[in-house]
Amino acid sequence: MDPDVLNMFVIASGTLAIPILAFVASFLLWPSALIRIYYWYWRRALGMQVRYANYDDYQFCYSYRGRPGYRPSILMLHGFSAHKDMWLSIVKFLPKNLHLVCVDMPGHEGTTRSDLDDYSISGQAKRIHQFVECIRLNRRPFHLVGTSMGGNVAGVYAAQYPEDICSLTLICPAGLPSTTDSKFIKQLRELKESERIDRIPLIPSTPEEMADMLKLCSYVRFKVPQQILQGLVDVRIPHNDFYRKLFLEIVDEKSRHSLHENMNKIKAPTQVIWGKQDQVLDVSGASVLASAIPECHVYILENCGHSVVVERPRKTANLILEFLALLHSMDSKKQA
Repeated sequence: MDPDVLNMFVIASGTLAIPILAFVASFLLWPSALIRIYYWYWRRALGMQVRYANYDDYQFCYSYRGRPGYRPSILMLHGFSAHKDMWLSIVKFLPKNLHLVCVDMPGHEGTTRSDLDDYSISGQAKRIHQFVECIRLNRRPFHLVGTSMGGNVAGVYAAQYPEDICSLTLICPAGLPSTTDSKFIKQLRELKESERIDRIPLIPSTPEEMADMLKLCSYVRFKVPQQILQGLVDVRIPHNDFYRKLFLEIVDEKSRHSLHENMNKIKAPTQVIWGKQDQVLDVSGASVLASAIPECHVYILENCGHSVVVERPRKTANLILEFLALLHSMDSKKQA
């Protein structure tokens, strides 16, 4: 073989080996860095751009795609201890010409965290209203989506700022009493009785606890490698003290049933999506909402747990699009 050709193969092999070795090293030594890269890649691939908005000295971090058009913009509120990127699995199945906004909830990820802030559900709703005004999202009524804690906030927002929204989607929302205790509620009661309330199942600090949390939140059993579990824990540990404070705030009497206390004030057409096998918040909450909100469309997903956005992203995206299309059709008939 020609020496030059041989040298070329050696150089090419070395060039390929460097990124492969870097990937392996990241996976083994810095799995949390790999997780951040993963979200960065998917944001970029899906066309989501990260921006910041300021209200006085308070900063909101959000991602967006598209521009306001003839169809309503969509604002998405994530759940407890999550972040704006949790919506990427649904964004993947939404049209690129829709204006989408995913914001980090108060104290989460890139949004300001302050010990002086009010993290009650009503306090968070006020902060989200400030964000909406900052980016002028309410120039036209928008569609609001919230899941779990974010669903609680979304429902209270719809009740307190009805002029801002045209419609609402609540995915397994918190803030409701239920006739049946979920597995999570039973676990909390046991921890409280044993005075081990610091061991909240939704705030893992080891890979084993992370695996348990995933099993609690998801009906679908995902096979997650140990290194990825470790990376997920490493990303969360610096924030666990805040998550504990926030959790105690949102389960306090002031916030525990916020959605229930405000649901009679919700006038916007509302869609409720719930996993039938939800072990965190019992599915019976869907009937509570259906009985109180006049225009309420309920969808119960079989073989699905609390993490609806992760377990059934395509189905959830399609349900939201179908709901918006139905409302548009009804509006068109009224104007005809």
